[in-house]
Amino acid sequence: MNEDLFAAISSLEKEKGISKEVLFEALEVALVSAYKRNFQSSPAVRVSIDRETGEIKVFSQLKVVEEVESEDQEVSLYEARVYEPRCQLGDMIEMEVTPKEFGRIAAQTAKQVVIQRIREAERELIYEDFTDRTEEIITGLVRRFEHKNVIIDLGRTEAILPVEEQIPHERYRQGERVKTFIMEVKKTTKGPQIIVSRTHTGFLKRLFEMEVPEIYEGIVEIKAAAREAGYRSKLAVNSANSDIDPVGACVGPKGSRVQAISNELKGEKIDIIKWNEESEEYIANSLSPAKVSSVNIDSENKAATVVVPDNQLSLAIGKEGQNARLAAKITGWKVDISSETQYAEKSFSAMGLAEEPDDEEESKEGAGLMEALNWDDEPAAADGEAVAEGDGEGDDETRADQETESGDGVEIEESPEEPEEVPSEEEPRQDE
Repeated sequence: MNEDLFAAISSLEKEKGISKEVLFEALEVALVSAYKRNFQSSPAVRVSIDRETGEIKVFSQLKVVEEVESEDQEVSLYEARVYEPRCQLGDMIEMEVTPKEFGRIAAQTAKQVVIQRIREAERELIYEDFTDRTEEIITGLVRRFEHKNVIIDLGRTEAILPVEEQIPHERYRQGERVKTFIMEVKKTTKGPQIIVSRTHTGFLKRLFEMEVPEIYEGIVEIKAAAREAGYRSKLAVNSANSDIDPVGACVGPKGSRVQAISNELKGEKIDIIKWNEESEEYIANSLSPAKVSSVNIDSENKAATVVVPDNQLSLAIGKEGQNARLAAKITGWKVDISSETQYAEKSFSAMGLAEEPDDEEESKEGAGLMEALNWDDEPAAADGEAVAEGDGEGDDETRADQETESGDGVEIEESPEEPEEVPSEEEPRQDE
């Protein structure tokens, strides 16, 4: 029997990849449980299995006493010295108590416990294996569907592709081979739970590492990435080697590399931009494919105002603001996009130099000017009345000015108090 058990453990080590030591320890624990259940021994029992021959021995830990009251827990000094000659009263010794009828019931119980421990060991092995592979791409087969979640067979275990991690409008068929990104590995009572994703930004980065040798070798570095799965993505790349074009390396000959990745992502559009240390240049690049006129940054608030030509405004913003959102994500800046016309209007407004004055203000200013220059008879009388209400000074002078301006040709002689000086060459003026 021991030889069969030893051969079975060796076979399990080869098939399941579980070390012999783990299996021996699980078997020893199982045999202790079986022994206690079937033979009602002392609680302090140890089972030892010889690693070479597979021989099983059971030992019980007993206390040395002068008079034995519980045979399951105590042993007399005389009997104890047969096994341990130097023992004293109160010592704990181990005595072999391997039963001859350690038979079918004990073996069956041990078998069940051993199977359970083997399963646990397998789960632990799977957990450690996939924990080390977190944030990597793995390929599996679509096995079944549970509550809109896709269960993917990875061979030794299964992974869950939750509905929120699926690319919108993507359809999966049973038996179809799919690539996924290992996002998280959880340890549960039923074994390791592997959560995978196809919408994670890391999935895009790993696909480029697989497709572009320069990225895999470290010649080209992915600095940042932003993604709206199923619609559009942006990737910022850079190279320390000035002879290497990082954008061209990612695009590939005739766009073959980026097209292969786009096909894997079900037609998702991918913008590859060049990363730059200068924030202005980097922000301008992030709005590709739109052309940028200027970038004004506010470093304190980490905000940027981007000015684009009028015909590039809709392209810079993108469908439902998609291009602007991705630019903000990949740069980490708050981006405000304006056309050249809008920016000019804002600038004039901030300086108080409006191109066209407000209609109401213009009408008020015009009315005031006309009122000041209005010398018709009716307003003149009013002015005369206003002057009259005063101290009466300048009355004649005011009336003379009014008559002259009206074109009547009447001149009023000046007051004798202030005679007008006439040059000697001229003849004296006559009254009409």
